[in-house]
This record gives sequence, structure tokens and C-alpha cells, in this order.
Amino acid sequence: MIVSASRRCDLPAFGMEYLLQRLREGYAYSQNPYNPRQRKLVSLREPELSGLVFWTKNPKPLLENLGALEGLPFYVQCTITPYGRDVEPNIPPWEAVAAAVRGLAQALGKERLLWRYDPILLNPVYDAKRHWADFARMAAALEGAVDGCTLSFVDRYRCNQAALRALGVREAAEQELLELAAGLARLAAEHGIGLHACCETPKLRQVGIEPAACIDQRRLSRIAGRALQEGRDPNQRPGCGCARSVDIGWYDSCPGGCAYCYANRGKARFA
Repeated sequence: MIVSASRRCDLPAFGMEYLLQRLREGYAYSQNPYNPRQRKLVSLREPELSGLVFWTKNPKPLLENLGALEGLPFYVQCTITPYGRDVEPNIPPWEAVAAAVRGLAQALGKERLLWRYDPILLNPVYDAKRHWADFARMAAALEGAVDGCTLSFVDRYRCNQAALRALGVREAAEQELLELAAGLARLAAEHGIGLHACCETPKLRQVGIEPAACIDQRRLSRIAGRALQEGRDPNQRPGCGCARSVDIGWYDSCPGGCAYCYANRGKARFA
């Protein structure tokens, strides 16, 4: 069983003590976001645990606690985006995040590090030129430290509609998105970084961007030194290439406050 930590909240950044306690005790609970009373016990010990995938916007706590993760087959997906506190109010500057990624790469090797440029939103402040310029700086800083980059464009959910409207986020035509993505692919290639897309239009293949598998059992198989046979996750969106996994994060629990978030459904719920 692959454990995801987490699509639902940034456990490494804001819940590292909780995460370490769960690993020490060898189990966690996965909550059904649509029925909070429904919880599933998840083993965090071998042989039930076959691998871990961490998702974070601040990997520094992981870097500081690598000793507690020794022997575990895992990799880290780190989101680094160009947004300021208008969009990501509680996220460190991207330069500090990139420095922590380089530290992890030195300790673990780049195969365990993936960069997420996710999600891409377009408004008067963050237009295509801004994305290209900032992505180029980030790619230069991460060259040799990550084993690829995954992009996606912002999705609208009931819980983020008001925040996106307040930021002036606009819908973009497909051709505009293709041109933006093509520019990012060229910049990534200049720094030896392969670019993939998470649940985006198949037309991105026209500009050399293949679909991503964010929960990648082939990568985890290489890291673990044994073949994993989890199969595709049927609970994910169409076009998702992820392997089956169990997520141990909880909705409405992340203090990151990102405007585009789909997993915090209002301040009252979070409180």
C-alpha cells in the first residue's frame, strides 16, 4: 500500500510532529472527506506499507528530520510557484524552499525530488510573461536537484471561486494555455528538467508534455528495490496516471491559506 501525505493538507510543512508521531506508532487514520465519521486505519509499517509520497510547499521540516525517515521508501513532491502573499499568504519565499530542495537532493539524490509548478493561474499580475520569467529563475535554481517538474492549471471549485474572483483570475483559451505550456517546456529543457502535466488536456502532447503520474509506482519500485503492483487509482480524476494510494491528510486542516486550495472549505470549518 502506498501512503500519500498529503493531497489534502501540507503535513510536512505544518504537521511534521504529527507525522513523526504517526510513524513512531506505526499507524494513522484516513478520513473520508465526504463522511468525516468514516475513518480507515492505515498501517505505516512494512510489509503493509510499500512506499510514501510527501507533498509540500516547504520541505525544510523534512530536511531537518531525515534521520526519522531512514529506511523508508519515499519521495517528495515540492510545490514552488511564483505567487506572493496575495495568493499564498503563509508559504515561505520560493528561494528558501528551493534551498531546502537542494539540501534534500544532496542527502537523498535527485530521484526522490520532484518539483510541482502547480497550479498555474492567470490574472493581471501573473500573466504568461511573469510565469515564463519566474519559471526560468526557479528552473535555474533547481537544476540538478529535481528529477522532473509537473504542471497543472488552476481548477475552480465551490470553495475557491470567491478567492479566485477577488484575484481577478480569468479563464484562458486552450491555445493560450498551449503556448504558455510550450514556453515552460522549453525553459525546463534548458536546465535538464523534464516537464509533465497533471490531469490536463492531451493536446499538451503537441508541445512535448506527457501526462504525469504523481503517485508513481515505478519510481517507488526503484527506490524500494522491489516491484510494486498497486494498479491505477480508480478514485482519481479522468486523465490521472496515479497508482492506488491511501491519503492520511485531513480536509480543512491546513493553515497555508492558499487562495486556490480545494481542501479548505471555509474559515468556519477550519476553525
